[in-house]
Amino acid sequence: MSVNEERTVTVQDILEDEELQEAYAVLAGSDPDNCSYPQGYVKRQAVFACNTCTPRGVEPAGLCLACTNHCHDGHDIFELYTKRNFRCDCGNSKFGVLRCQLSPGKDRQNDKNHYNHNFHGCYCTCDRPYPDTEDQVNEDMIQCIICEDWYHPRHLGCTVEDSEELQEMVCETCMNKAPFLWTYATHIAEPPMVKVSPCKGEVEINVEEDKEPEDKRRDEPCMNGGEGSSTSPSWQEKKQATNGRTACKRTHQEMTGLPVKSQDKTVYCRLRELKTQGLERVREGAVFWPYHWRAKLCTCVSCKRAYVDAGVQFLLDESDTVLAYENRGTIEQGTASLDSLLMSSLSTLDRVQQLEIVYRKDGDSLLHTLVWQLTVDVT
Repeated sequence: MSVNEERTVTVQDILEDEELQEAYAVLAGSDPDNCSYPQGYVKRQAVFACNTCTPRGVEPAGLCLACTNHCHDGHDIFELYTKRNFRCDCGNSKFGVLRCQLSPGKDRQNDKNHYNHNFHGCYCTCDRPYPDTEDQVNEDMIQCIICEDWYHPRHLGCTVEDSEELQEMVCETCMNKAPFLWTYATHIAEPPMVKVSPCKGEVEINVEEDKEPEDKRRDEPCMNGGEGSSTSPSWQEKKQATNGRTACKRTHQEMTGLPVKSQDKTVYCRLRELKTQGLERVREGAVFWPYHWRAKLCTCVSCKRAYVDAGVQFLLDESDTVLAYENRGTIEQGTASLDSLLMSSLSTLDRVQQLEIVYRKDGDSLLHTLVWQLTVDVT
C-alpha cells in the first residue's frame, strides 16, 4: 500500500483497537456526572489537567472526569490516566475566579495531593509532551507504579521485554527511594538486561531466578499473608507431642484450660531470608514485575515500617493496582458495553464526520476523537 493510498477503517477495527478498549476500562471506573471531591482522596480515579486554566508556570492542578466534562468543556485538556489518593482541585484557589459547577464548596487547596510535571503535559526524564510532534520514534510510554510518571522505553535504562506476565514497572529513581525492592527484584522480577556502562558498551547480565521449592515458600510465614511472626517447626512438633496420647505429663496451662505460651516462637522476615541467599542484581535501570508480585512482599512489622518510611505502603494493597481499578469499573458498568458506547459516540457526529472516520488516512486522529468522546458518553 502506497503512502498516499487511503486505508479503510471499519467499525469492527475500531471496536478491536487496544487503545480504545484501554480508554474505556480507565474511564469506566470514574463517575462522568458527579464531582469526586465529596469522596475525599479517592483511592484511584481517572485524573485530567487543564492547560487552559493552569498552564505551565502556575501551580499544577488536577480534575476528576465529571469536572473535565462539565466545567472545562472545550478547554485544552491533558489526559493523565489514573492517579492514586487524589482529590479533585476544580474551582479551588488554583483556578482564580473559576468555580466548580458540580461541587462549589471546596477547600482552597488539597494538601495531600501529589503532583508532577504530568500536570503540565510533560513526561519521562526527557520532560517532553506526549504525543511529541518532534519525536521521530513512535513508541508507547510506560507508567511507573510508584511515582506514576510516564516513561519512554528507551529512557528506562533496561531492555523492555514484551510479555503479558509483566504487569507493573518501577523506575530506577523509585527503586532507589525504596532500596529494599532491589532484593525482591533479584528473586521475583524479570531477570534484568541492564546497561552496565554506557561508555564501555552495553553488557547484558542475566541474574539467576529464584529456584526455591514451592513447598518451602508455602511454609514461610510472610508468604502466607501473616503479620510477620510464626511458630518454628520445632515448636509445632513439640505441640503435637504435647497434644498426643504419648505425652507423659500435662502442663498446668492444659489442666486449667489456659493457652499454652510458646518459648520457641521465632519471628521470620521474608526480606532477611532473601538477603541470606547471596544473590545480587545490578542496581541500574527500571524493573518489571510479574502479576501478583506484591503478594510476595514481607509483611513483618519491621518491613511494614520500611514501606511507610519510603512512602510505598500502598504496595501491600493489591487493590491499588490499575488492573484492579479497571476490573472494578468494568464490573460496575453492568450491561453497558464498549460497543454501545462507541455507537453512541458515533451518533453524535454528522454524516460527513462519520464517513471521515470510516475512510481516512489518519487512524490516530480517529482514535483520539473517539477516546475523548467516550469521556462524555461513558456512564
